[in-house]
Amino acid sequence: MKIGKRGVGILAALVVIGVVGVLLFQRYWYFIPGIVQELRDPVQPNREVTWEEGPAEPATPADQRPPNIIVILADDLGFNDLSFGGGGVAGGAVPTPNIDSIANDGVVFANGYAGNATCAPSRAAIMTGRYATRFGFEFTPAPPQFAETIATFAGNGAVYFADREKDVPHVDEMSVPESEIYIPKMLKGQGYHTLMLGKWHLGGTDTTRPEKRGFDEALGFMPGASLFLPKDDPNVVNSVQDFDPIDRFLWANLPFAVQFNGGDRFEPSEYMTDYFSNEAVKAIRANRNRPFFMYLSYNAVHTPLQALKSDYDKLSEIEDHTLRTYAAMIMSLDRGVGRVLDELKAQGLDENTIVIFTSDNGGANYVGLPDINDPYRGWKATFFEGGIHVPFFMKWPGRVPAGKVLDHRAAHVDIFATAAAAVGASLPQDRIYDGMDLVKLADSTGGLSERPLFFRDGDYKTLLKGDWKLQVSARPEKTWLFNLAEDPTEQENLADENPARLAGMMAALEEIDATQAKPIWPALVEAPIMIDRPLGGAPRGPEDEYIYWAN
Repeated sequence: MKIGKRGVGILAALVVIGVVGVLLFQRYWYFIPGIVQELRDPVQPNREVTWEEGPAEPATPADQRPPNIIVILADDLGFNDLSFGGGGVAGGAVPTPNIDSIANDGVVFANGYAGNATCAPSRAAIMTGRYATRFGFEFTPAPPQFAETIATFAGNGAVYFADREKDVPHVDEMSVPESEIYIPKMLKGQGYHTLMLGKWHLGGTDTTRPEKRGFDEALGFMPGASLFLPKDDPNVVNSVQDFDPIDRFLWANLPFAVQFNGGDRFEPSEYMTDYFSNEAVKAIRANRNRPFFMYLSYNAVHTPLQALKSDYDKLSEIEDHTLRTYAAMIMSLDRGVGRVLDELKAQGLDENTIVIFTSDNGGANYVGLPDINDPYRGWKATFFEGGIHVPFFMKWPGRVPAGKVLDHRAAHVDIFATAAAAVGASLPQDRIYDGMDLVKLADSTGGLSERPLFFRDGDYKTLLKGDWKLQVSARPEKTWLFNLAEDPTEQENLADENPARLAGMMAALEEIDATQAKPIWPALVEAPIMIDRPLGGAPRGPEDEYIYWAN
């Protein structure tokens, strides 16, 4: 059968379209998750959020009710990002007086530790009071395209395990088992109204969302990150990290959107950090006459780096664009915390509210800024101190001494036990809890022994016991042993010269490791992270120490 000229032209056009389509797919395939989500659940225009009003008049005065509890969680905040103690981003160019006030008015846990070195497992530890590895929540939920983007563009030895895809659930289904009890569920049993604002990252299905796991009301986004404003908004300043594969994926897929109580996605009315702060103020006002628990989970200062232009313009003395953007984000975070604290005072709730401030993990290497975790080595996704040693402050006027600095280790797993003790709730006896009551710790005058802390990410494991810290890595095959009492910044590896100590620590690590659960799903990617240099500089050299992060 002959094909006419017109048929040949059509065929040629189809071939060209097909080739172009293949080329476009090969170049932009990592945009797919965002496109699919937008088709499935288009982002709607802004709508006003109405928080459920509590009683018009209090049944009892505020100082005679059980304490309100507010947990304020920053995202990827570096240990050196706050001005408390003489630190501060950009050499102290951005004071953080409001966050610092929580420390000044309460207790500073100088050795505060995250639940894990990455976002979601840390949040799971906060919510449950247990190591996330006890119930298999070991790896951060992310779609396969995220892991493949890292492996494709990271270079330097990153590995993608395509054969494991069949064992990985949809990202919305990656959640903590329903058998685990979250803080809000425990507090609801004590008559509390429970509120969540911000980043969730613990599941997005009808059974795993925050309002299905104990929160009466929830305003935020379910995945691990969000835009702070639309990319082309005239009020935003963007800093794109071209060297970072995670940044590449986030800019390609993130919307500027939130949900309220599981409804459709809609645009916030302002810059995301300010939006959550102002909504938290409204929620406090609505609940002023009843005990409430608020989980205020900011996405600042997680990438993508976006600042309000008005904040950015105030920092003209900072020459580096990325650092200036990052610093402006810190400025908005501190402003927001100040608004929350001011509202507590305005409503007469300040004296009977427990406020805890911390970060989900340390600052990330992929923002490319070298000093955010000073004086510690390492980054987010490593178990060096820069990844897990985080700011940790708590105030409760009249119950917790103001201005006290404690060296005893505190941890994210302690928040559950602290809340339970404050309201007189007993911990369930059918499971192991890894936390302790921070109020009791703050009231102590010494004599408490240091409990061990355990961390695991695939074949990379860490144990803190007494003054000692052991890190064991399978890729690369290496062991680090540090005496944190003498070497808190992990400069001198004592593994070779302390075989007896090493053997004892290794036995203790293996004993705790044996009590943890297997991961619910496998890691799809393993990527190297240098300990002493951020991403964006020279490639890894033969002398650079590194670990492999599994996700």
